[in-house]
Amino acid sequence: MSLYRDTGLVLRVQKLGEADRIVTLLTRHRGKVRAVAKGVRRTRSRWGARLEPFNHVDVQCYTGRSLDVVTQAQTVDAFGAGILGDYARYTSGCAILETADRLVAEEGEPALRVYLLLVGAIRALADGERDASLVLDAFLLRAMTHAGWAPAISECARCAEPGPHPAFNIAAGGAVCPRCRPPGSVMPSRETFALLDALLHGDWNAADGAAPATRRDTSGLVAAHLQWHLERQLRSLPLVERVIADRVRSPTSGPQ
Repeated sequence: MSLYRDTGLVLRVQKLGEADRIVTLLTRHRGKVRAVAKGVRRTRSRWGARLEPFNHVDVQCYTGRSLDVVTQAQTVDAFGAGILGDYARYTSGCAILETADRLVAEEGEPALRVYLLLVGAIRALADGERDASLVLDAFLLRAMTHAGWAPAISECARCAEPGPHPAFNIAAGGAVCPRCRPPGSVMPSRETFALLDALLHGDWNAADGAAPATRRDTSGLVAAHLQWHLERQLRSLPLVERVIADRVRSPTSGPQ
């Protein structure tokens, strides 16, 4: 039995037996970790509330045969307090957690860049200073870059001819020139390409100034590109997309 300590963000939890819980974290040094937190579902548990999704924690565990076991947990950042009360931030946060869980498939393999992207995105959601859909799309684009799936934006995905180009094709890998454009390609606006580039490179002044229709089209392209490479749909993304659509139809209305 060996003890280790690490900081991580809770991605999801599962019930185990009558009082225990399996906690999945993305940690700084060990990548994705699945560990049993014993007794945390009892009302007298002193630290069960710390091991909830969106919380950033310092944990001590010991290695087990199949699952590690949590022995201590201290809160580093209680991000959940700034996310759970807002539907748009909550659904965007769920999509971010699910994406991180999918992208880091192997347990115990370091994934420092994804961890840093994840913590930064969840912190931005909790702060509430930026539009939740923009934070989500920025995270997805940067996470796909880490996975080697970044869409081509300023050059043709097939021949690398410098752009700008008028078409975008998911299967081809992003922007395509007229010569390489496959059938079924979409024709996004220049503003959509500009927003994709701004989110990928952290130009928040340009991103914050994008029109609602441009944000909607950009979110659609990002979601489609991600799910093409994952080869399955994220369960949380349709909820986020409905919120975006509602806000586009009525910018002054809240979530439905």
